[in-house]
This record gives sequence, structure tokens and C-alpha cells, in this order.
Amino acid sequence: MATPLIGIIMGSDSDLDIMSGAAAVLDDFGVEYEVRVISAHRTPEEMMTYAAEAKGRGLKVIIAGAGGSAHLPGMTASHTPLPVIAVPVKRDNHDHEALWSSIKMPPGIPLATLPENGAKNAGLMAIEILSLLDEQLAVKYDQYKQNLHDSVLETDKKLTENGWKAHLASK
Repeated sequence: MATPLIGIIMGSDSDLDIMSGAAAVLDDFGVEYEVRVISAHRTPEEMMTYAAEAKGRGLKVIIAGAGGSAHLPGMTASHTPLPVIAVPVKRDNHDHEALWSSIKMPPGIPLATLPENGAKNAGLMAIEILSLLDEQLAVKYDQYKQNLHDSVLETDKKLTENGWKAHLASK
């Protein structure tokens, strides 16, 4: 097995349904990753060790998802020189505390914070970061963006040809 380049961590396996979106993107691009449950509150020493040793183990980016008070992304960022991407996990019974926890980082501790439940985009951001130094991955990512572009143009063509009512009925 190849060395993982991305670490996907979450405070609880109850977040796996959301965080699996990042893993699916990395699978699509053929990027090696690891998935771990590491809690900032219940296993703080393990979280600090994971973050501190991540670069030495070959990781390039960490995607950290957490709900509730969501200290995992920020605390991970404070213990590693690697870029950390926060995915605030939002549940129906929670307010936006996970988002607020991630966007209110103090100066000097950068944390890229994505929208609530934005694990898919976290995977794509990790791909963007890796593609800066990996030409093959950059080509794959450029093709992905081109496919998005082409898809929108095709949808627009169908919409204008058939009218909005027929288009809506076909969905």
C-alpha cells in the first residue's frame, strides 16, 4: 500500500457519513489517504501526536471534520505545519457552532474552513493543493474542471432548446 498523502480525521465515527465525501473524491482522483477517528476532547494526546507526526509520515494535507464545538480542526492546525482543511459537520439538532469554531481562529493559526458538511469540496481543495507539485494530478484536476464547464453548457443548451417547464419535468 502506498503512503497516504491526505489524512481525513473526525471526532467521532458519527461524522463518517459526511466525511466520506472527501474520501470519495480522493478515490476518484486516485490519491492515497487514511481515515481516522481522533477526538480533540476524548483523545487529546493522540490528536496532538497525530498532528505533530503527520508531515514526517508523508501526509501533505489534513482534512478535519467535527460537529458541536468542533475543536478538532483548529487544534490539529495548531500542532502541524501542514495545511488543515476544516469541515464543520452540521446536524439538524445543532446550530452553527462547528462553523463558528472553525472560522474564528486566532491570527497565526491558519485553517481553511469550508461550508458546513462540505467534505466533497474539502477533498477537491486537497487535490488543488497537491496538484501544485504533481503535474499528472494537475492534468486530472483540469479535466475535472473542464467537465464541470461542459456539463453546465450542455444543461443550458437543453434548457434553452426545450424550455424551462419541459426541463424541470424531465428531472
